[in-house]
Amino acid sequence: MRIAITGGIGAGKSFVCRSLNNRGIDVYDCDAAAKRLMRTSPELRDALRRLVGDAVYEDGVLQKQVLAAFLLASDANNSAVADIVHPAVAADYLSSSTEWLESAILFDSGFYKRVPFDFVVCVTAPVELRIKRIMTRDGITRGQALEWIGRQLPQHEVVSRSDFEIVNDGFHDIDLQINTIINKINKRL
Repeated sequence: MRIAITGGIGAGKSFVCRSLNNRGIDVYDCDAAAKRLMRTSPELRDALRRLVGDAVYEDGVLQKQVLAAFLLASDANNSAVADIVHPAVAADYLSSSTEWLESAILFDSGFYKRVPFDFVVCVTAPVELRIKRIMTRDGITRGQALEWIGRQLPQHEVVSRSDFEIVNDGFHDIDLQINTIINKINKRL
């Protein structure tokens, strides 16, 4: 069984994943895996060097600012890096024994096409709450938070493409919603 958790920036995916972890459910973190693989995989390092240039690694250490500048230069650069990193992350996840996976850009990036998921859970929150969370977490302005939100698929579109929704607005009970989803998933098996 493969279950993806997705949702826009500031929706509270990490909070939901910690709730799952507290239940003994491991969740594969795509962002952390991508960072780990870019640090440790010789194949990934070689491919990124060919694409970005030798400056992307210095003494074997990924130069985040060099990679970030390359990514921000164009959508084509962003896609080219994704075409290198996402297959490695997908293969790593598929070789793991983890059923649950967290990916903020599951649909935006097309990652859902690389892994056959049985269910997708979308974590949502009101936009003003998301803005507040992003500003607090990242120490950025409201305008910057809105820019990050604007770079992702609209929340309603992600919900429409998902099997389940967890509303993380500070009022709805997260544990109750998780229980309901797990029960529904178990009934469908």
